Amino acid sequence: MSKPVFTGSFTQQEAIPEAAIDAAVAVMRSGRLHRYNVVPGEAGETALLEQEFAAFTGAKYCLAVASGGYAMGAALRAIGVGPGDKVLTNGFTLAPVPGAIAAVSAEPVFVEVTDQLVIDLGDLSAKIERSGARVLLLSHMRGHLCDMDRLMEICDAAGVKVIEDCAHTMGGAWRGVPSGRHGLVGCYSTQTYKHINSGEGGLLISDDAEVMAKAVMLSGSYMLYGKNGAVPPVDTFENVKYVTPNVSGRMDNLRAAILRPQLADLPAQIARWNALYHALEDGLRNTPGLKVIERPAEEDIVGSSIQLLLPGASADVIGAIVDGCLHRGVELKWFGAAEPVAFTSRYDSWRYAPAQTLPKTDDILAGLLDMRLPLTFSVEDAKLIAEIIRDEVITALPQAAE
Repeated sequence: MSKPVFTGSFTQQEAIPEAAIDAAVAVMRSGRLHRYNVVPGEAGETALLEQEFAAFTGAKYCLAVASGGYAMGAALRAIGVGPGDKVLTNGFTLAPVPGAIAAVSAEPVFVEVTDQLVIDLGDLSAKIERSGARVLLLSHMRGHLCDMDRLMEICDAAGVKVIEDCAHTMGGAWRGVPSGRHGLVGCYSTQTYKHINSGEGGLLISDDAEVMAKAVMLSGSYMLYGKNGAVPPVDTFENVKYVTPNVSGRMDNLRAAILRPQLADLPAQIARWNALYHALEDGLRNTPGLKVIERPAEEDIVGSSIQLLLPGASADVIGAIVDGCLHRGVELKWFGAAEPVAFTSRYDSWRYAPAQTLPKTDDILAGLLDMRLPLTFSVEDAKLIAEIIRDEVITALPQAAE
């Protein structure tokens, strides 16, 4: 009997909603794509998106920018990070995070992660003391939130400013507080594989007026900051507008028009993602040799991807599982490979950072598999994918079949 095969695409996103297409066409017909090219009395799509995202997160201020990576770089510059400064960040993250640190000529200091895929708070405390770093660029990697209350206690006590990379947690929360609202700045991505899709794009939020004024100037406001949608009072800019360089990275009205209807739909989309996630999780739980990452009750998740652990499995066994699943239509990514493959690069492949050793993180990544859950999938698809993964794990792991 032939084994079941999945025929869906792991890179096919849903179509842009009709309301967003209509809004985008209206912008194109106007010819006013630049965020500051608006008629008198018109807010513009980008300014409206900033207002709406500030309201969505509960932040005072919001800035729409060209990418999530740009948002992180602007945040680092706005809080004064510069050449030679040390910036703490997770050992398990994606390249744009240490890249943002390196882009301001600062030095990434990697912190161990736990088998829950969150930053190790014990190692964070030790690295703060050892490195003297006073900034943490915290990556909520693949949508996993650590104990944010405890993290902020540690950082506040040490005088460490926290920037949150929320590329994978837009719409998520810890104990009811939205992701991005614990630290000084929250940064988000609207790249295609994130929770709202404009191809590329980013958002930056903060309650700190001076930090936001600097970020707005950095983004390239050309003294037109009064036209932004969710910025501090105009007089806040007096002390920063002549001394903050223009590092242009604005979002345009076309992308903002595409995003606004998606933001309005996001709560419903999150419910759909979580239904897929839980169906897959339930199908994989109790698979011999495979560990499902149980999510804490304090965490409100957005299940747009899922991570699985194969503790102690050899590279050959993991390769067999990945190949077997791929042969049956299921695309798994492995973060334990010695060389970068697509987005699955590891901290030791970012050679612009000083060489560092993270043995705990190495052990975890050695057995870590990752899979996207696009909303083009159904719950029945998720159940079939779980069946395929479970079957391939049991086939490849001798002890699993016993």
